[in-house]
Amino acid sequence: MSSVPWCRFDAGSDTLTLVLHVQPGAKTTGVAGRHGDALKLRLAAPPVEGQANQALLAFLAEAFGVPRRQVQLRRGANSRHKEVLIEAPRLRPDLAW
Repeated sequence: MSSVPWCRFDAGSDTLTLVLHVQPGAKTTGVAGRHGDALKLRLAAPPVEGQANQALLAFLAEAFGVPRRQVQLRRGANSRHKEVLIEAPRLRPDLAW
């Protein structure tokens, strides 16, 4: 996975780090391809009072087959550019989507 700029896996800690560009307020929630060195995700939730961030974390938890508590927003709480950490993902990014 090291050749994918938006994804880093650390086998020692069993964590996956995703670099994302998020578009809140979209018609549907889903993956929209690449955006520079980030993976672009569209979220139906509006960017109001953390709704989009919560929707993002729930979407990623479901996509990677982990409980919501294993998905953490590390950077970008108030930005479209985000870094998310997933502990012990059950799926690789190429299989999640």
